[in-house]
Amino acid sequence: MMRYAIRRLLLAVPTLLAMLTAVFILVRLVPGDPAAVMLGDQASAEALAALRDRLGLDLPTHVQYLHFLGDMLSGNFGVSMASGRTVLQEVMLVLPWTLELTMAAMLIGVLFGLPMGIWAALRRNAWPDYLGRVLSLTGLSFPAFVSAILMLLIFAIHLGWFPVIGSSISGDWGTQLRGLVLPAFNLGLIMTAYVMRVTRSSMLGVMGEDYVRTARAKGIQPLRLVLRHGLRNALIPIVTVVGLYFGTLIGNSVLTEIVFNRPGLGKLILGALNARDYTLLQGLMVVFAACVIFVNLLTDLVYGLVDPRVKYK
Repeated sequence: MMRYAIRRLLLAVPTLLAMLTAVFILVRLVPGDPAAVMLGDQASAEALAALRDRLGLDLPTHVQYLHFLGDMLSGNFGVSMASGRTVLQEVMLVLPWTLELTMAAMLIGVLFGLPMGIWAALRRNAWPDYLGRVLSLTGLSFPAFVSAILMLLIFAIHLGWFPVIGSSISGDWGTQLRGLVLPAFNLGLIMTAYVMRVTRSSMLGVMGEDYVRTARAKGIQPLRLVLRHGLRNALIPIVTVVGLYFGTLIGNSVLTEIVFNRPGLGKLILGALNARDYTLLQGLMVVFAACVIFVNLLTDLVYGLVDPRVKYK
């Protein structure tokens, strides 16, 4: 297992370099002069030159790229032009809120999607299967901001069960938990739909295998048959979709945080765009991409635990 983990860690290095290169190129493909956008049209030539020198924009592109790689790999994400704090400080102030929301949504998706997918597979073409298909299609069809607005109107404004503002930095655990429920379920419904569809499809394929029919013929208890022989061998696609859509959840969390007025990376990105804070925006792109790479690495490591055969490939 250790050799497998080391191989996966080494494979993550070129992925990280490719991500940093893509961020560097994308930021510089934005039309216009960043210095002129930051300072405005009325800025003097001396102020523009000073800002370009401060940001290193007057250096050759390959030198800028090397400086960018060195800063990113050393943890120096630069200084926010709007607040004057380092980008890392800005990110660490709100990153726990986004991770809290994303992990809660993933937990909801697995807790609801896994049993519903298994149930739909075991009752194929019966009413639980049709109900599961309708629910998953509904969860996949609604954009995150539309379902967030509907939940806010129904459960927060009309029924008054939950606070209108998604969370409060100050407050006890009970208040913060009540503020987390609606945003987490908003994202969790999307995750539930993905997990349920993949679980159903994977379980249908596994339950038709010869070894499952042999185990059933031997008189193994149905629950043990489903969990040990069915679900265990169907976990690889399920683990894949959970890891793959972690990035989707982070992206949808941006809209969810804005609708529910939660602190998080979403509101930070919106503020950086409004303030034309390119340094902060660049750092946030790196953080988002690094989170996705880290989760994909964890997913690869979980493969080796779920299916020991993967370690020898």
